[in-house]
Amino acid sequence: MATERLRTTPVARVLQVCLHLLVAGLLALAVARALAGRDGDPAAVTAAATAMAAVYAAGPLVGAVRRSRRAAALWLALLGVTWVGVLVATQDGVWLAFPLYFLELHLLGRRGGLVAVALTAAAAITAWSWHQHAFSLAAAIGPALGAAVATATVLGYQALYRESEERRRLIDELTAARADAAAAHHAAGVLAERERLAREIHDTLAQSLSSIQLLLRAAQRALPERTEAAADYVEQARQAAQDNLAEARRFVRALAPADLEGSSLPVALERLCATTTAHSGLPVRLHVSGDRVQLPVPQEVALLRIAQSALGNAVRHAKASHAEVTLSYMEGEVALDVFDDGTGFDPAAVAAGAGGAGGDGGFGLPSMRARARALGGTFTVESAPGEGTALAVLLPVPAAVHEDPA
Repeated sequence: MATERLRTTPVARVLQVCLHLLVAGLLALAVARALAGRDGDPAAVTAAATAMAAVYAAGPLVGAVRRSRRAAALWLALLGVTWVGVLVATQDGVWLAFPLYFLELHLLGRRGGLVAVALTAAAAITAWSWHQHAFSLAAAIGPALGAAVATATVLGYQALYRESEERRRLIDELTAARADAAAAHHAAGVLAERERLAREIHDTLAQSLSSIQLLLRAAQRALPERTEAAADYVEQARQAAQDNLAEARRFVRALAPADLEGSSLPVALERLCATTTAHSGLPVRLHVSGDRVQLPVPQEVALLRIAQSALGNAVRHAKASHAEVTLSYMEGEVALDVFDDGTGFDPAAVAAGAGGAGGDGGFGLPSMRARARALGGTFTVESAPGEGTALAVLLPVPAAVHEDPA
């Protein structure tokens, strides 16, 4: 109920206290003037004032008056009857019409309150004229002006209250929307970080663990006849595991790849090609063209990871006899091409989830593509069964990069 909410505000509670004090003060003034012999019979005025004070005091104590408009109307009607008794006993009862205006407008709503105010004003004018034994314009102006002031005050306050409530509601909605946006942004950030971690794990730990698995299988096949070859495979697997451990530690600390620490991208790619050849027996050659520039770390990491993933696929699935990696520095761009002459695959089938080249649920190609797109670049793959595979990555180079002294 709107009136109930109005009564619970701090300003409304202060107004209530002031209204109670006004009623008590006007009743006490009427009794004092009667006892002083200035107006009305002291006994009649005291009795009427006491009755009105009792009815008025009972209103705030009855919960139904605060909750129900019908109960409030009954209480106001009873209060009006006692007020008429005060009017009959003394003309000072006219002043009590002013606090009654506020009560009626507050408890009965706009329409019922205006009707009650009009009736109260008419009763006050009539009582004053009866006590004066004559009707005058001055007798009508006072109660009418009081009714107008009370009406304007209450309606103005209610309008301000509604506007304040609307503003509060809008603020609550804005706060809720901002919280929802923050939650959505957080969820998107979590998903993006999960995707980034998945790409990192796939292109580093998973690739290296796969190489270790291939080396240990080769060692197993060499035993027991070729112990020296088996020992060589085990040593390579141990070295790969050690490198993988270092990569994992740097990965946890969110540092740049170990291959890029203290070296440039061409050097890291050269090391990758040599390691792949040593561990898998697949000859891999690196070609670098154009004027070398020092790329930002995100571009270097992306190109190195894509090369790692592409060569890992070539070793595990392509059955290639050789592979080539080409790094090309161009005007405002850098390109990486990885080619192998293996069995190839159908890119459309992999994109549709039919498996194929990845052997890892088809995550490798989407991971490479996501890395390129995250840096504003493009990723293309060309392959067909029996025709090998060619991967191409093109990334923009920021204008602020400088020439690589290496």
